[in-house]
Amino acid sequence: MLYPELFRSLERVRWSLEDDIPWDRFDGSLLSDEQALTIKYNAITEWAALPATEMFLRDNRHDSDFSAFMSIWFFEEQKHSLVLMEYLRRFRPEFVPTEAELHAVRFEFDVAPPLETLMLHFCGEIRLNHWYRRASEWHTEPVIKAIYDTISRDEARHGGAYLKYMKRAIEQSGDEARSAFAKIGVLMASARRTQQALHPTNLHVNKALFPNDTVQSRLPEPGWLERWLDEQIRFDSDWEGKVADRILHNLSLLFERKFASAQELNRYRRELTRGVPGPAAELSAAA
Repeated sequence: MLYPELFRSLERVRWSLEDDIPWDRFDGSLLSDEQALTIKYNAITEWAALPATEMFLRDNRHDSDFSAFMSIWFFEEQKHSLVLMEYLRRFRPEFVPTEAELHAVRFEFDVAPPLETLMLHFCGEIRLNHWYRRASEWHTEPVIKAIYDTISRDEARHGGAYLKYMKRAIEQSGDEARSAFAKIGVLMASARRTQQALHPTNLHVNKALFPNDTVQSRLPEPGWLERWLDEQIRFDSDWEGKVADRILHNLSLLFERKFASAQELNRYRRELTRGVPGPAAELSAAA
């Protein structure tokens, strides 16, 4: 089981809401209403870990180990929402999300293949790590800079935990897992070609509710994410390239085959689809 090891490793680096956030360094002259509003929307987006956890538990009833890990992931993701709301409660209370605004992002996700969902959320953690690093750079107020830096490191650790479950999936399911991971990897490493921000909270997840079936569509201002990325934190092509590079780097390690681009990963995906034995398949067959 991976859960006991992950619990201990994440417990060792867990930060305290009261003791590890430099609340006494707040400088109100460095926080605009525009910035406070983006903090509110990020707090609501983080609250969407609630329906995501419900989805994971429903779709992974066969996997008690991964389901147990959800207790850690859910706790830490909800703490991200909480620390952002606590910041607003202390310093801009008029921007604290209402309970109704938080509840609006709790809705049922359609059933989806667990392996593809695992890969999607692995990529989502990488992307959030980079988004929050960029947000920390954009802000000038010291406390919120520290908060975004803190939660960005959590997201990186969560990505590492998902990667361990991906390695286990390959050991158990071989090319079925490789194919699922490569399929989603091609999509998420090609984000520079799309206008849509490719993150789980911005993807359609319930056909019956379309088009109001993304987390972002249920925020008070559904279009805020693109503005935050393009005009505020300026998550440009260089930053998007860093996300793609991290995805490709991790898949290269996972599949034991070098991918320098999404196109190379897509060729590998087609090999798997056709059943052509590449280096990864040969290694699996020899094991």
